[in-house]
Amino acid sequence: MKRTLVLIIGVLITLGMSAQPQRTRVQRNNNTNRNANSGNAAAGNDRASLMFPTSVKAADDVVWRRDLYKTIDLTKDRNAALYYPVTPTDNRMNLFCTIFRLVNTGKLPVYEYKMDAIEHFDKASRMHFKDMLDRYDIPYEIDGNSIKVEDVDIPSSEVLSYNIKESSYYDQYTATYHSKVVAICPVLHRADDWSMDDVRTSPLFWVKYEDLEPFLNNVIVMTSDINNASTMSAADYFASNQYKGEIYMTTNMQNKSLQQIYDNDSDLVKAKKNIEKQMVDFEKHIWATPVPVDTDTVAVDSLQEGKKVRAAAKARSRSARRSSSSSSSASSSKQSKPKSSSGGSSGARVSVRRQRHFY
Repeated sequence: MKRTLVLIIGVLITLGMSAQPQRTRVQRNNNTNRNANSGNAAAGNDRASLMFPTSVKAADDVVWRRDLYKTIDLTKDRNAALYYPVTPTDNRMNLFCTIFRLVNTGKLPVYEYKMDAIEHFDKASRMHFKDMLDRYDIPYEIDGNSIKVEDVDIPSSEVLSYNIKESSYYDQYTATYHSKVVAICPVLHRADDWSMDDVRTSPLFWVKYEDLEPFLNNVIVMTSDINNASTMSAADYFASNQYKGEIYMTTNMQNKSLQQIYDNDSDLVKAKKNIEKQMVDFEKHIWATPVPVDTDTVAVDSLQEGKKVRAAAKARSRSARRSSSSSSSASSSKQSKPKSSSGGSSGARVSVRRQRHFY
């Protein structure tokens, strides 16, 4: 009887131990399925970043940087690669359609364009896709928990320009000069309801470029009207600065656009040209290329001042070492000067020979 009870207890314990890992596996699989079905923007962005590594992020403590805000006009031939095709095809879509679909699927976060025209990439500035559709009268249908927008309803043909923030900086750690896009904003151009001649521009939202860049490796743009086989990815297009933009604002302490600073159109045009020349001259000065210096257009920047200060410090250090070396050599020559004995031989030499003899 006791043996039977022991066998029954042993069987029950064995069954319990074998069943426990199975429940654990089921729970783990359920958690995995929930995580896989979440489909949040961060997960999608991480997968794209792993498949398509992007450019190296700039260091936070660079010695020189200047941020420019530019307008990219898509009606110009230099920028037309970002506009066509207007309606998505089987294997091609333009930049705005790519951004629009990424936002719709929750893979790309967007941020509101505020009155100060400065990008704000914080949680409070996040913009919901449905709010954007309602604000700009874009037709859509709600299908369960998803929002469906037909390709013909995507206002791709009305996005005729982009506002971008471009950061140019000198990286002292790698001794390299870079110019890269930091943020991008599609701008909607719509005719006024009362007059077709009056066009109203509406910046839609800001996108952080480092969030968008991994997806741009799959977007192929045509770069030549003569050779239609000449293509590149949209990521390479921005990385190689193939676009042509017009400066409308720089990062400044007063947070003013150039149009607010210069009332006269001629002064505004001159200011834009001066800024462009400053950027070109600065890049040439880095590599010590002699260029004519115009005090009206070339700003004295912190990097050049730092170079002068370091050069002066090195010169003072070399001068101090030379003077210290000369004084120490003169002192040592006086101490080591041999004293002549009555026999005309040097006592120091005899001492040295004796030391060598004993050792």
